[in-house]
Amino acid sequence: MSSNAFFSDLLASISERGRTLLRRAGSSDAKQDVSELAQLCEALLSGRGEASGTAMAREVLDRYRNLDEAGRLSFFETLARDYGPDRERLAQAIEAWRSQPSDEDASDLHFASEPRRQELIRRLNRAPGGTSELVALRADLLRLMNGHKDLAAVDRDAVHLLSSWFNRGFLVLRRIDWQTPANILEQIIRYEAVHEIRDWDDLRRRIDPVDRRCYAFFHPALVDEPLIFVEVALTEAIPAAIAPLLAKDRPLVPVERARTAVFYSISNTQRGLGGISFGSFLIKQVVEELRRELPKLENFVTLSPVPGFVTWLKQGNDVPVTDEERALLESLDKPDWFEDAELASKLRAVLEPLAAYYFLKARTPKGRLIDSVARFHLGNGARLERIDWLGDLSPKGLRESAGIMVNYLYRLEDIEKNHEAYANQGEVAASSAVKKLLKTEGRRLLDMRLS
Repeated sequence: MSSNAFFSDLLASISERGRTLLRRAGSSDAKQDVSELAQLCEALLSGRGEASGTAMAREVLDRYRNLDEAGRLSFFETLARDYGPDRERLAQAIEAWRSQPSDEDASDLHFASEPRRQELIRRLNRAPGGTSELVALRADLLRLMNGHKDLAAVDRDAVHLLSSWFNRGFLVLRRIDWQTPANILEQIIRYEAVHEIRDWDDLRRRIDPVDRRCYAFFHPALVDEPLIFVEVALTEAIPAAIAPLLAKDRPLVPVERARTAVFYSISNTQRGLGGISFGSFLIKQVVEELRRELPKLENFVTLSPVPGFVTWLKQGNDVPVTDEERALLESLDKPDWFEDAELASKLRAVLEPLAAYYFLKARTPKGRLIDSVARFHLGNGARLERIDWLGDLSPKGLRESAGIMVNYLYRLEDIEKNHEAYANQGEVAASSAVKKLLKTEGRRLLDMRLS
């Protein structure tokens, strides 16, 4: 950490001296318009000096930050339009390859085809704090891309570089506990995306007791900013509902009696790193950490939401229900439907088989699983272990999944096999209990046809 601080201070000193030179050369303040910002980007690309390059990179990032929304969009459009490959150089490399292919010509072709904006992004990363600001810049890009297809090329280049800089080899796993600095704990509260952390007391209940764990990935360039974190409950058995895990007055589980590690929430904190996956690495490394600490653990499972289920029920073209059942499903719009035992029983008979169908049979037009959480865990090699009726009675849980939650089981000896089957054949690994629910759905469909 002290070494990082030294080099950070050194870079800042070099950058400030270079910026002084820039100002003496006639550079203006940070509110330059986009065309002048583009000129500075060209100077950054053509320059060779380390001090002036670091200073220019800092100046570009400062001026970008002072642009309004329209200015930022215009800047990205400039990157898309004017910072692609050098066409003349690329044409020459193509011609050389065609006339007499060689390894050297192939290398020239590779470098000539690289968009100039990739090198621009690399040079911007030299600025003190550049990596963090480029992550924020990409978050802006993602927000502005809607309706601007031409920006997709800029995003591909940003993802290409960020994926390299945030490679698993650079990530550091750290446990989050009550002794973790407050500025990091505040981010855990802010970015919890699955089950809201209401206050500091709520946070403490999730990370301080003997039967709770929280882990996060960090990157050396973003020292006090977790990239992604997972919350873990140690239990005796596989849980079927979230409320008992989060209850204020829940009994603690002595670690010597814990046999199950439950991953009940996983949240990303950096919008600008969207699409760059850390979650699979995080879960697998946390499993290894827990196995070393608690060798008696037998089960590693999730207690996961099903965020796309109700949307599919209401809008899906392939929902196998009768008109009578469709009318029954309208009861889900009542906020307290689960308190009516008779109604809840009728809905359960319809919804549980539909949930099995949703995971095992329903697909998007492109043939993908509908549910993003399911894609994540099944793609990591987990098995769909159990469908949990009324597992989440929070307003969000009722609104998005009709209260249903699921357990995904990470059985270490099966992870690779399950991953390969899912990646290559789209096959979902599921327990016999879930498959049995699907058979129930099949019998319902047969009855529908015969009636």
